Amino acid sequence: MDRIEMTEKLKTKLSVKRFEHSIGVEYTAGTMAFVHGADYEKALIAGLLHDCAKYVPNDKKITKCIKRSIPVSECERANPELLHAKLSAAYAKEKYGVNDKEILSAIEFHTTGRPGMSLLEKIIYIADYIEPNRNILPEMDEIRKEAYTDLDKCLIHILKNSVKYLDKKGAVVDPVTRKTYEYYKKNKH
Repeated sequence: MDRIEMTEKLKTKLSVKRFEHSIGVEYTAGTMAFVHGADYEKALIAGLLHDCAKYVPNDKKITKCIKRSIPVSECERANPELLHAKLSAAYAKEKYGVNDKEILSAIEFHTTGRPGMSLLEKIIYIADYIEPNRNILPEMDEIRKEAYTDLDKCLIHILKNSVKYLDKKGAVVDPVTRKTYEYYKKNKH
């Protein structure tokens, strides 16, 4: 399936707002790929499909993951919304014919990140946060500039803000996100 067919199919699955967000991430990932020397086509596909399973109701996400032998952590069990990234990677493969491991991994980790992320994983994680349709979050202008000048600095900035925001709200922070933040904080250049 080519990207145009993927886009048409995705449009029928997502709400208008979620579809616009996906197009925004696709566009942002493409521009970031140009700047940072990543594969442009892979960035576009990963950006487009990063939320392709977002429409699955939370109460069905766990069952759909178990059916596909996708591991579900205690944190994800308590917060099934977090599973949309893993499920989106599975759907990208099953329903959109994506077999590229790099694209699938970028989709899988676009919400939590992971220690030792690839260039494409960083781009999709960041593009999801900064795309033009996003609500303006604290320090967004600075974060958007960093996205095109220093990926690791940008990644740390987003992770720090996300962990701080979720902690302040009393919301659950996925342990993988915390591990990712600690990893990049310790290993910054």
